[in-house]
Amino acid sequence: MRTQVAIIGAGPAGLLLGHILRRAGIGFVILEQKSREYVLGRIRAGVLEQGSVDILRDLGLDSDLNARGLTHHGIYLQYEGQRHHVDFVDLVGRTVTVYGQQALVKHLLAEHDRLGSDIRFEVEGVAPYGIDSDAPHVTTASGERIDCDFIVGADGYHGVCRPSIPGVTALERSYPYAWLGILADVAPSTDDLIYALHPEGFAMHSMRSPAVSRLYLQVDPSESIDEWPDERIWEQLQTRLGVDGWTLHEGTITEKSITPMRSFVASTLEHGRLFLVGDAGHIVPPTGAKGLNSAIADVALLGRSLTARYGGDDSPLTRYSASALARQWKVQQFSQWMTEMLHVHHEIADESTRAFRYRSQVGQLEYTTGSRHARAALAEQYAGLPF
Repeated sequence: MRTQVAIIGAGPAGLLLGHILRRAGIGFVILEQKSREYVLGRIRAGVLEQGSVDILRDLGLDSDLNARGLTHHGIYLQYEGQRHHVDFVDLVGRTVTVYGQQALVKHLLAEHDRLGSDIRFEVEGVAPYGIDSDAPHVTTASGERIDCDFIVGADGYHGVCRPSIPGVTALERSYPYAWLGILADVAPSTDDLIYALHPEGFAMHSMRSPAVSRLYLQVDPSESIDEWPDERIWEQLQTRLGVDGWTLHEGTITEKSITPMRSFVASTLEHGRLFLVGDAGHIVPPTGAKGLNSAIADVALLGRSLTARYGGDDSPLTRYSASALARQWKVQQFSQWMTEMLHVHHEIADESTRAFRYRSQVGQLEYTTGSRHARAALAEQYAGLPF
């Protein structure tokens, strides 16, 4: 078999790139190791930047987003028992939209099905070859060979594409805290997301729909979900998110899990005829809501570059890695800043040092909420840097 672009991975990055290529008249195939049911069942990020929403609308992929997405005009920053609103529309004229990655994948896949795209699930042993040549190809455990012009690794951190790049390295950082996340069948208790610093740890109130809330607690990475019965989760959420005159409504918890936090950036996102997008090339802690948006930014840039290449202009494709990584490092900085400002450093053994760190975080939050310039910088980055 021959196609123009072989995409490895059917997550949001791979599926969205397929739509961009189809619109440009570029042939592709998408190969996914997991089952269709597994891909549709993954629960991930839920906040889209303004630029991500604009891309989906430009591609005509916004019907479900328009029906189910929740537009938010800002976020709340909470500390010392006080809640402060950061109004993105007032500050930078932009919004964000709460729309779960699970819903996005479902819609992108349904549109591919309607269009008859070649997407294959449960494909074992996918491997890229010939990436340094003019004849790259992908093989599978079944013995099939797919010849192509380019290979795109949208196969995540544990995928096969990044290790196929000679000499690729990664800068990584682990954080001394994790997120315990829940989905609960209860209407959200807030209009915009709440980020709270509390002496017992960070907490966040998000949502998935008008009837489903998404909430998070900072926990130690070594803790087991078995140590967190529902009653304990709600008690800690009430403690960390509580302010006078406001009620956190409780409901049935339908999902709960603990996710460690880390950062990682590959030294390059390209080699020869192979290009990386999304988690295959970088991961951010979830505090700044950048993971899914970073993948969409990569795909938008690579899609435009491949379209230009087939139109006779190679230059955007030769700049892909440098351009994507330049944006990514800004995203990493913002995610790190939000994470360190809002999480309690329980790992610091010395009580005086730990107290100093906490008070400095409060000072940072007081400055951020008290300065229009600081709020505008936060709003600009949270609502999304240009693609």
